Amino acid sequence: MADSLAEVIRKHSLKNALDYGKADAKSVVGRVVAEHPDAKSDMRATMQLIAAEVERANALSKEDLQKELLQYAFAEKVEAKKERWELPGVEDGKVVTRFLPEPNGFLHLGHAKAAFLNAELARQYGGKLLLRFDDTNPEKEKQEFVEAIKADAEWLGLHFDGKETYASDLIPQYYAFAKQLIAQGDAFVCTCTQEQIKQSRMEKKECACRNKNKEENALAWEQMLAGGLNEGDSILRLKGDVQSDNTVMRDPTLFRILQTQHYRQGAKYKVWPTYDFEVSISDSLEGVTHALRSKEYELRDELYYFILDKLSLRKPFVYDFSRLNIRGNALSKRLVKPFIEAKQVSGWEDPRLLSLRGMKRRGILPQAIREFVLGFGLSKVESNPSIEKLLNENQKLLEPTAEHYFFVSKPVKFLVKNSREAYVKLPKHPSDASKGNRVLHAKKEFYLSKNDADSIKEGEVFRLIQLYNVKLLKKTPNSLIGEFAGMDLAEEDKRKAKKLQWVPAESAVAGELVCISDLLKGDVFNRKSLVVESGFCEEECKKLDEGAVVQFDRVGFARLDDKKKMRFILSNSLV
Repeated sequence: MADSLAEVIRKHSLKNALDYGKADAKSVVGRVVAEHPDAKSDMRATMQLIAAEVERANALSKEDLQKELLQYAFAEKVEAKKERWELPGVEDGKVVTRFLPEPNGFLHLGHAKAAFLNAELARQYGGKLLLRFDDTNPEKEKQEFVEAIKADAEWLGLHFDGKETYASDLIPQYYAFAKQLIAQGDAFVCTCTQEQIKQSRMEKKECACRNKNKEENALAWEQMLAGGLNEGDSILRLKGDVQSDNTVMRDPTLFRILQTQHYRQGAKYKVWPTYDFEVSISDSLEGVTHALRSKEYELRDELYYFILDKLSLRKPFVYDFSRLNIRGNALSKRLVKPFIEAKQVSGWEDPRLLSLRGMKRRGILPQAIREFVLGFGLSKVESNPSIEKLLNENQKLLEPTAEHYFFVSKPVKFLVKNSREAYVKLPKHPSDASKGNRVLHAKKEFYLSKNDADSIKEGEVFRLIQLYNVKLLKKTPNSLIGEFAGMDLAEEDKRKAKKLQWVPAESAVAGELVCISDLLKGDVFNRKSLVVESGFCEEECKKLDEGAVVQFDRVGFARLDDKKKMRFILSNSLV
C-alpha cells in the first residue's frame, strides 16, 4: 500500500535533515511531489504540513533522525527488471517490429510511445526494429519532415536495424498486387461520386460499379494508371462485405488519383495507395512479425488481415495499445495546428507543446520520456493522465546531475547596513564534489525574489542562505533596507527564521524564467500557459552552455534556452 501523504512528508523531512544537517521545506517539497503527485492538488495545505515536519525534524538529534528513518523505505535508484511481454508468435531472435511515421509533421509524445513500445518488444526478444516512412500521401508529406523525424528519433536514442525504407518506393509492387486482386475479382474500379459512395456505405448497399466484370475493371485500372483522369474520377475499391457492422469493411478504397507531385517520387505516379493497403503489404514484405499500433486503428485490423488473406501473403500479428492522451494538453497535428496558425503558440518547438522538439526545449530528457511511455506497457485501457508523471520521471534523472545555482524572480533590491563583505563558496552539486564549486561575492546590496520579500515584515530577523542573518528595518513596494544581525542564531531562533535565496546585486546577471503550465483549460486555450518572469541569476551562470539544464535552488529545474537573453525555461517546478 502506498504511504500516506503525511508519511511521505515525514520521511523526506527526516532524510533531508540527516543529509544536509538541516531540513529545508523547499528541498523537501520536490521529493514529496515526485513520490506523491496528488500533493500538488492543494499546495498550500501540503506546504503547511511540510513546514511542520521540517521544524520537527530540525529539532531532532542526528541519532534520533537515524533511528526514525529506519522505519521508512526509499525507492532504489536501480531499474526494476521488466518481465517480457507475452504475445502470440514471439520467439527469441525472430521478433521484427517497426516504427511507421508519416513525414507530414513533427513527432510528439504519442509517436514516442509507439516507437518505444515497438523498440522494447524487439529488445526483449533480441529481435529487430525497422524504420519505414509511411509516405503515400503526396499532398502532405515533405523531405524536411523526413529529416526532422530522423533527427528526433536519434535524440530519443532509438536504434534501427538496417537502412530506413519508404513506402512510396514500393509503388510498383502495390500496383502488381492491385492487378492481382482485380484479376481474382476481389477489387473493382468505382466511378461513383463521394456522396454516392457515402450513401451506399451508410445504407449497406452495393454500388453499381461493383458488378463490372474483371475485364472492364482491368481496363479501367489501366486508364487510371495512364494518367489521363482527374482526381475523383475513379478509385479502386476492395470487394469487402457491405453488410458488415464494421464500416471499414464496406468496400473500402485501396487506390485514389492524386495529381500533387511527391516529395520523393516527383510526378512519377498519379495513383496512390491508401494506408490500409500499403501498411499490410509493406509489413508482410519487410518481414515484420509484430505490428504494434494504437487503438485508433483497431477497427482496421480486420481489413489488414483480409487484404493479406486475399493476396496469400504472410500475416504479421497486429496488437493495438491504448492511445496516449495527456490531460490539459493536445498532441495531434489536428489539434495543435489551429493554435500555431492563430499565433497562440510560437510553433512546433514551443515548450508548452508535447512535440518532441517542444519537450527537448523544455529540458525533458529522452530517458524520462522512455520511462514514462513504457510505464503504460501494452495496456489497452484508455487513461487521461496529467503531465506530472512525466515531469516526475524527468526530475529523478535531473536531480543527480544538474548543477545548482541561485535565481530570484521579480527581483526586489535589498540594502544591508553594516554588512559583512564575504566570498561564499558553494558546491555546484550538494552530493557530487566532482562538479566543483561556485563563488558568490557578497557586499551590501542584494536581490531577493518578490515572493520572499512579501513574506517578511519590518523587525523580522531572517537568514540569507549560506551567508548571515539580517533584520528588516524598512519595507517599501520596490526595495528593502535591513541591517546585519550576526553570523549565527540560537537554536530556537534558527528553527523559526526564514531562509531566503539571494543574488549579489553588484554581479547579478539579468535573465528570464519561462514558466509553463497546461496548454488547455478544458477544451479552451489557456492564455496563462506560458508566463515569463524577469529576474537575476548569479554570475556563474554566464559560463553555462546553451541547452544546459540546471537546478535553481527552491525554484526548480530549468534549461538555458537563449544565452544572449539568459532565458531559462522551467522544466520541473519545486514549488
